[in-house]
Amino acid sequence: MTAEREYSPEQQRRDGWLVAIFVTSALALVAAVIGVGFGARAIDESKSTLSATDAAAVSAPSTAMVHLSEFKLDPSSVTVASGAFLSVMNEGATAHNLAIKKTDLKTATVDSGGSVELKLGDLALGTYTMFCEIAGHEAGGMTGTLTVTKGSAGASDAPAAHEMTADEMDDAMNKSILAFPAKTKGLGGQPLAPTMLADGTKQFEMTSRIVDWEVAPGKLVKAWTYNGTVPGPTIHVDPGDKVAIVLKNELPESTAIHFHGLITPNSMDGVAPVTQQPIKAGKSFTYKFTAQATPAVGMYHSHQDAVKQVPNGMAGAFLIGKLPVPNGVTVAEEVTMMLNDAGTIGLTLNGKSFPATAPVVAKQGDWIEVHYMNEGMTVHPMHLHGLAQLVIAKDGYPLPQPYNADTILVSPGERYTVLIHADNPGTWVWHCHILTHAEDATGMFGMVTAMVVK
Repeated sequence: MTAEREYSPEQQRRDGWLVAIFVTSALALVAAVIGVGFGARAIDESKSTLSATDAAAVSAPSTAMVHLSEFKLDPSSVTVASGAFLSVMNEGATAHNLAIKKTDLKTATVDSGGSVELKLGDLALGTYTMFCEIAGHEAGGMTGTLTVTKGSAGASDAPAAHEMTADEMDDAMNKSILAFPAKTKGLGGQPLAPTMLADGTKQFEMTSRIVDWEVAPGKLVKAWTYNGTVPGPTIHVDPGDKVAIVLKNELPESTAIHFHGLITPNSMDGVAPVTQQPIKAGKSFTYKFTAQATPAVGMYHSHQDAVKQVPNGMAGAFLIGKLPVPNGVTVAEEVTMMLNDAGTIGLTLNGKSFPATAPVVAKQGDWIEVHYMNEGMTVHPMHLHGLAQLVIAKDGYPLPQPYNADTILVSPGERYTVLIHADNPGTWVWHCHILTHAEDATGMFGMVTAMVVK
């Protein structure tokens, strides 16, 4: 039997103190280890944060490309490092420049196809508005944002964007074509029926208002409209008709209607404040006149803040009677094609951008009468594949000697009337031949449609 060991009171007190000291030391060691761990983590996080900040500071490129066209900046938002420069290229059909608001920085005027550099120098960090200074171009859509951030122009540029391969380009083109004709909400340019007054006047009711307009599939814009459509409804009367146009203004600003290309009394010319007072928001005005005795192919559009209201959608066709056609021609269909290139509506035919543009479908042997109307801000050479266009009138005035063409150059404000004999079966592409208005590596877009001859 083993004898049990006995401890004196002094020994018991000494052993208790040793245990306490050991436990305290162990806890201190654990705390130190944890503290070192947290300290290391804090240092790592500090380094990580510093690295991210430094990376952000130097990630902005020392140069950026800005493309000018009718009427946009591409890209519309640019970020560069302090001391950088912009490479500016004009891909449009008319002259442009690029300026930075609230600074003295701007390029010279750049002709179509030209390029120039804009050095930002010591421009302070911050966000600026860049725009084209040529009259009307900023309001037409040539505006964007420039952000100058920390970094130096000597820093490495950001990685280059992916360059589309030939196969990717082919796929994109196929997708754009297969989507045509795409369905969108809203149809402009439809005939507007008049109310017949007791004295025989044909009265047309119109309201100017802002609506959501689907330009292309899924692309909604704030359109300024007559009766909620782009183009506005088509007005068609006979020579000598008494006409009344009642316009109610639901816009946030004044407006007025000018009857472009029509002969009216001076008081009905629709140019405020020359021939009338502007139609204030919430007010109405009635235009009254007798339609001219000869046929006319005219337009109606706003003549108040026109650089905004017209490209944003406030235009429509006004036809009087029928134009004479050559002997032996019977017109199967009359088509109006409103051209636009600016504002919220942008590059469009009858208020729609490809693939939402509507094709013209004809039976083989039909004659189609087309009225080109340019309410845009630049010229548009309208080219039809596979079929001749017989030009029979300019601005509604019949030509004594009609002529054939496959490309018709339509300037702003002009109207050309052509006859197309659908004698060649197939689907024929029909587009503006300023290529930046119709096609790029991503496929067809903008001012493109087709004539289908069955």
